[in-house]
Amino acid sequence: MTTVLYPGTFNPLHNGHADLVERAAKIFGRVVLGIATSPHKSPGDLTVRIDLAKEALAHVKDVDVIGFNTLTVDFAREIDAEIILKGIRTFTDFEYEFQMLNMNRALKPGLETVFLAPSEEFSYISSTLVRQIAGYGGDVSQFVHPAVSRALADGTI
Repeated sequence: MTTVLYPGTFNPLHNGHADLVERAAKIFGRVVLGIATSPHKSPGDLTVRIDLAKEALAHVKDVDVIGFNTLTVDFAREIDAEIILKGIRTFTDFEYEFQMLNMNRALKPGLETVFLAPSEEFSYISSTLVRQIAGYGGDVSQFVHPAVSRALADGTI
C-alpha cells in the first residue's frame, strides 16, 4: 500500500485541500494529512486544526490526520510515506514547491513529490484569503467545511 503525505499548516483546511485529499485517496492506498506546526506562520492551536480536519475529512476512506512538529522528510520517514503530495494553484506555488522538492530529495533520497492542481472550482481558494474574509466577518461557508466555518466565526481558529 503506497502512503502519500499531504503536509501543510491547513490554517484553515478549505475545500481545495479537501478536494486534493479526496482525489489522492483514489490514486494512492493511504493518505496522511500531516498538519504541521510552523513557528514562522503562527497557525494557531494544532489540536483544533487536527480535530477540524478529521471532521471535515471523515467521509474519505483511508485518510489519517496527524499533527507533526518535525521536518517534513522526518515525518514522512516516521509514517513510511513514499510520496509527498503538494497542491499547485499558481506558477509562484510551483517555484516554491519545486525548491522544496529538491531540498527534500537532498535530505531523503528516494522521496518523491507529486503535484496536483486543484479542481477548477477551488483554484482561487487559499487559507490566507479565507482567514481574511472571516476576520472581517464575511461568510466563508462556501469555501470551507461547516465545522471550520463555525470555528472561524467563533474565533476558535
